[in-house]
Amino acid sequence: MEALLKEISGRADEINADLNTLYIGGGTPSVLPLTVFRRVVDALAEAGCRAPFDEFTIEANPEDIVRGGEEYAEGLLSLGVDRISMGVQSFDDRVLRWMNRRHDAAKARRAWSILRSAGFKNISIDLIFGYDTACIPGMEKVDGEDFWKESLEQALDISGDGVLPSHISAYQLSTEPGSALDKLIALGKYIDAPEELCRRQYDLMCETFAKNGYHHYEVSNFALPGKEAVHNSAYWNYVPYVGLGPGAHSFSLTGGRAVRRWNNSDLAAYISDPLHTHGSEILDEEQIRIEKIMLALRTDKGIAGSFLRGDASSMAACRRLTDSGLLVPCGDDRLRIPENQFFISDNIISDLV
Repeated sequence: MEALLKEISGRADEINADLNTLYIGGGTPSVLPLTVFRRVVDALAEAGCRAPFDEFTIEANPEDIVRGGEEYAEGLLSLGVDRISMGVQSFDDRVLRWMNRRHDAAKARRAWSILRSAGFKNISIDLIFGYDTACIPGMEKVDGEDFWKESLEQALDISGDGVLPSHISAYQLSTEPGSALDKLIALGKYIDAPEELCRRQYDLMCETFAKNGYHHYEVSNFALPGKEAVHNSAYWNYVPYVGLGPGAHSFSLTGGRAVRRWNNSDLAAYISDPLHTHGSEILDEEQIRIEKIMLALRTDKGIAGSFLRGDASSMAACRRLTDSGLLVPCGDDRLRIPENQFFISDNIISDLV
């Protein structure tokens, strides 16, 4: 914490009132006591970034919310936090144990209840799909598609009284090199779920959430109207941001240059010198073009058609994708990937970049 406060102070020239959202995450910050959060908020205010924010999100583990109770939740509200992103991941205890989560399904529901009772009106939950239930102990005979349908119903009924989550993020399980899952695959104890199963689960999710009034505004994100994530949307709109802490990335547009920098991800090294820039790059025009296309086409707002048709090769790709229905109009000279093709968005985007 002392290192983080030192970094905030040392980078005060980058922190100002134009930064209108605050997001504390990328781990499990809910293990921190309220006194620590207060120091962060006070340090940011001293640097020029003051509440009220357009949105102030904290990522939370259900176990931590249950342990802290309403007093902890109310304390977060008093600091200005107005949005919680809670890593539920699944409503089946067998899956949660397999994922090495600290909470169970009952605690996820209890945490939701605590947050609502404390006064939170904007609670997002994370879900994970795209895993092979046949490889999970105790679920060898469970049909993956039926299981996912039930999981979606449980997510929508997390309150138990008809109040829907304001926001739901759902991510397909991926294998990171060196992870526990990667080791299980190497030992032959797990195989990736078939692509066709993942596609059916994704399509079912889109259909289910649409029936319940959710706006599918980004590939992995669904929101009740007006509850779209302000902070995350800034990334997809290519808005500058300041990242603080070990491994954090920052993006700025200064003097006509697009610059990305990142902190050391090694905790000991960061604590030793929190103001050391571990790496940086100045993006050239082609990199900027690629990133804008990749980010914008993840959203339902899409991107300007004139931007996509910037040169002969991209114009031909754009025409080919439009003719095949993989890009569709979504406003005044704007094109987007239709929802029924979001699942293969990476393939579509690769044709353009």
